Amino acid sequence: MGGGKTGSGRLVAAVRAKDADAVRELLAAGAEPDTVGPDGLPVLCAAVAAYGAPVAEVLVEAGADPDRALPDGTTPLERAVAGGSPAVFSAVLGAEPRLRLPEDARERLLALARRWYETGAAEELRRLTGARGPAETARVLDDDHDWVWEVTLGGRTVRAGHGSVLSSLEWAFRILPPVDELIARAVKEKDDAHVDWWAVRSVLAQRRSFETYSAVVAHRHHPSSVNRRFVLDHLRDRSFLRYHTNSAAYYDKKEGAFLADWAAAETDGGMLARVLDTYTEYDHPDQRAIGLRHAGHPDPRVRREVPWCLIDEDVALTAEAREALRALTLDPDAQVRLSACEACRYDEELSPDAVRALLLLVEDPDTDVRRPAAAQLAGCRDRTPAVADALAALLDDEDREIRMEAAYGLAKRDDPRTAVALDRVGSLRDFSEHDHRADALWDWRWRQEHPADS
Repeated sequence: MGGGKTGSGRLVAAVRAKDADAVRELLAAGAEPDTVGPDGLPVLCAAVAAYGAPVAEVLVEAGADPDRALPDGTTPLERAVAGGSPAVFSAVLGAEPRLRLPEDARERLLALARRWYETGAAEELRRLTGARGPAETARVLDDDHDWVWEVTLGGRTVRAGHGSVLSSLEWAFRILPPVDELIARAVKEKDDAHVDWWAVRSVLAQRRSFETYSAVVAHRHHPSSVNRRFVLDHLRDRSFLRYHTNSAAYYDKKEGAFLADWAAAETDGGMLARVLDTYTEYDHPDQRAIGLRHAGHPDPRVRREVPWCLIDEDVALTAEAREALRALTLDPDAQVRLSACEACRYDEELSPDAVRALLLLVEDPDTDVRRPAAAQLAGCRDRTPAVADALAALLDDEDREIRMEAAYGLAKRDDPRTAVALDRVGSLRDFSEHDHRADALWDWRWRQEHPADS
């Protein structure tokens, strides 16, 4: 196939179809990553224009040149910056851009990203196209998780993720804007699922200095709750990174104390729930006391977090903490009861209380309650007929995930009703190969078919 017409044509078609697997196969078979399409541009530009981030990533990894000069004087990377899709930009950025690109090219990219961000996507399109009137906007996912506005005006479409692109580009070139400036970008849309929020989180998590930490946590007292939420996300990121890099515990203690003080002073229920959720990521000596203090909080969002303050896998429960957890398994809020039941698995004495609560929760009319309750009941160590019968009753549930949890629980108990459960679940091949429930059911079926080998 090589780089001939047939291979080139297939590669162009695969790129236009945004078929990353086909593109990968064609490149492995010899197609040229810098193949030029009928428009005279390399196929990487087609991937950028179509917001085909996975395809762009495959092409760049195979050797497509993101810095190639195009007939209009731009490069594929510059087009990715202007296009405003953080996912596409990241795919096209390429390796070691700070070392690869000369200073004038770096400055040009930064100026381009900054102009789009500061002017705004609609206004920049209006300037470039001369179009009048309002722009069309649509909220779209830029990757699997984070969203961005897609803006169309004058026959051109861009994604307004230029704040994310600018933040990532600055970090790639090791330019360190003031923390307050970065947080202002993150919170502009007031949504932690926006691409700008995620990019700033990522950059600040990598800027591991006391100055950065101090500037971020100063926003705890910001008048906007959005800024305060960002502080909590940052602390969660720091805890995660230290856990996975085995960093020194100095900051862990400092940040744990900071969160303990915040939890003691916070009066807003929603924010307090977020504080406690982050606080339990840390190992701090005051957690149990703080949990007990808030066990009767009027806001159920707070009470849902309390069980995780009370539980410590390495330290036995106190009688006071045990009674608080027992009371939470009887809480009027179903989500509080679910949280308490999950925490009870760490204490044998509380297991009967959790099971009693779960037997009621699996009958709740709300699927979002029944599903996690079924998962907990299926996985618990209780082997009494009451639990098996409750799981068997769930085989008639309209929700397939609940039926799967029930089938898994019956298989774990080697219950003869597992055969019926398999029929109610349907094909196990519909579930991931890494699904522990499907594994248990495959194993149960094999044991029934090969009793002599069991």
